[in-house]
Amino acid sequence: MNRIKINLDKKISRSYDLYIGKDIQDRATLLIARGNWAKRYFLITDTNVSDLYGSRVLDTFRSMGMPVEMITFPAGEASKTIHTAVAVAEELLGRGADRTSGLIALGGGVVGDLTGFIASIFMRGIPYLQFPTTLMAQVDSSIGGKTGVDLPMAKNMLGTFCQPKAVFTDVGFLKTLPVAEYMNGLAEIVKCAIIDDPGLLDLLEEQAVLLMNVGEPEPWVPIVTRACEIKKKIVEIDEKEQGLRRILNFGHTLGHAVEAEADYAIPHGEAVSMGMAGALNLSEKLGHLPVSDRERIMGFLQKAGLPVRIPGGLSTEGVISRMQRDKKKEGKVVHFVLLRRPGMPFVNGGVPESLIRETIEGLKR
Repeated sequence: MNRIKINLDKKISRSYDLYIGKDIQDRATLLIARGNWAKRYFLITDTNVSDLYGSRVLDTFRSMGMPVEMITFPAGEASKTIHTAVAVAEELLGRGADRTSGLIALGGGVVGDLTGFIASIFMRGIPYLQFPTTLMAQVDSSIGGKTGVDLPMAKNMLGTFCQPKAVFTDVGFLKTLPVAEYMNGLAEIVKCAIIDDPGLLDLLEEQAVLLMNVGEPEPWVPIVTRACEIKKKIVEIDEKEQGLRRILNFGHTLGHAVEAEADYAIPHGEAVSMGMAGALNLSEKLGHLPVSDRERIMGFLQKAGLPVRIPGGLSTEGVISRMQRDKKKEGKVVHFVLLRRPGMPFVNGGVPESLIRETIEGLKR
């Protein structure tokens, strides 16, 4: 089992460990018991994950003599709302949760973001732990303390920064993921490689065929670990996304807008892949990225089965309007993370709207 330490502001109480391995639930439960972060735990999960793993995880905790109960909500992005957060909070209160209680997020990004958000506001804050079950959550959303819920017009518009007490990443969960969920997570791993580690990009290109064997999670352990190390490094430098952490949004400015305009019918990872294609094209058109680098990365995205075309039925003006409501914009300036070469991203807030429109239209052809 690999262990990564997330060090935040030299404050030991806010720093935490990230554990990565295959079939680590027993060891994770032992570490939670030793951590003594709460007297009583509530496992928060969705209906899909509860059917697959709920009983098994509850039994593991209870075998250690730890008091734990499970609360579920309907699976899917549509549940990531303030209404679900209130419903779960009311359920917690009804079951007698108090300030000595803790939450455990068992699921993908929706479960993790929602659970962290509830933990940050319930009785002004209680501890929580992350048990990410999707590749996307394991390499991205479970790390860094971002929590939130969606509004109808845009993703993650209500949220907080709230760090977990620990993250337990068990790639054994990946065995039950559908191919589409693998692709979601792979998009975030490719993003990490593009912005920080050309060597990881080389490795992904070399193992592209092996990684398509979605039934066997073993090969993902070193890749997930490396992606987590990249995010850990950036989060430690810029926890609240005031500077460097913005580079983690490579592909997300356009991707989030596409996702929202499609009413979340496009999975997050696929939307981010489309957004990365847009960012690569913008980088080349503005004279920052060599054509050879753009063609190489675009070729790999396609080889890996990740989409680089925006559905033709989406409104270009609608996508642009969504970007203009992005929570990371300043005034009327929409920030894009662009690329000079693999491993050298930068934030650009001066992309002309006409060029953005041209790029979106180009990706729809």
